Amino acid sequence: MSWKVAVVGATGNVGREMLNILAEREFPVSEVVALASRKSVGKEVSYGDHTLRCKALENYDFRGTDIVLMSAGGTVSAEWSPKIGAMGPVVIDNSSKWRMDADVPLVVPEVNAGAIAKYAKKNIIANPNCSTAQMVVALKPLHDVARIRRVVVSTYQSVSGAGKDAMDELFNQTRAIFVTDSIEPKKFTKQIAFNIIPHIDVFMDDGYTKEEWKMAAETRKILDPDIKVTATCVRVPVFVGHSEAINVEFERPITADQARDILREAPGCMVVDKREDGGYVTPVECVGDYATYISRIRKDPTVENGLALWCVSDNLRKGAALNAIQIAEILIARHLKKAA
Repeated sequence: MSWKVAVVGATGNVGREMLNILAEREFPVSEVVALASRKSVGKEVSYGDHTLRCKALENYDFRGTDIVLMSAGGTVSAEWSPKIGAMGPVVIDNSSKWRMDADVPLVVPEVNAGAIAKYAKKNIIANPNCSTAQMVVALKPLHDVARIRRVVVSTYQSVSGAGKDAMDELFNQTRAIFVTDSIEPKKFTKQIAFNIIPHIDVFMDDGYTKEEWKMAAETRKILDPDIKVTATCVRVPVFVGHSEAINVEFERPITADQARDILREAPGCMVVDKREDGGYVTPVECVGDYATYISRIRKDPTVENGLALWCVSDNLRKGAALNAIQIAEILIARHLKKAA
């Protein structure tokens, strides 16, 4: 059985990764359609060994399409996802627009795949924030054993999370520094090359940024509403790959060795934790991979039942495109039926 899939935002970083992963995982498609804004009509994008020409979202007839992978931003999704869902296709949306909607499941397949069953209310399924996705993959197996009470996380997020223009800005600023040209930040609030910026998304009244709020709210929706989460989200001069330093307080005792053994057996996790030079994973080593890598697992002696760990993942893959395709795989395996 095969399925017609449309990718909205096909020319963006995540849209291109969606097309790559559909081909890599041999998703059973009858047809793949690349959609974008009018200004991108005719642009070519790769799908495996094939080249697709982008069509205009505004003029496309979604009747007969089974799944729509939406990666065009919250404004576009707010307008188009309900329209598309009303025509029959299931929309898997990568923006923040629908994540906290009570009628829309927010899903990380390794964590709460069962929530996909609730998709039919709006025919929309939400992808979480990229930093949330990799964190809950690491936390879920530990939560099942020892029950998480509180999480303190600091993120080190690559510029690709802010789009292609952000990647270009890092490249151009880096080059400018080497040739002593002047630097004028555009995408970011301050210089990003050879610098870090403790600010992602807009500031809220309580002093946290919306990115930090997302990590707390989404973790509770996906994993457990009783978990307390506080985050500090930082943009770093890395092209691809988000990193997180996570401190976890549990209700029940759990040792670093136990956590290491649990995570080695957990879906989506890869433990690389040698207490020696280089015995851990960094962002450049995770690029292009599907796994969430976990290193530096150790006891936190400052709290009862505390652990600290380091978590790294390709944000364009597990943080966005891969997670969406994993949702689609479960959707067709367990829930969608083709008309005879």
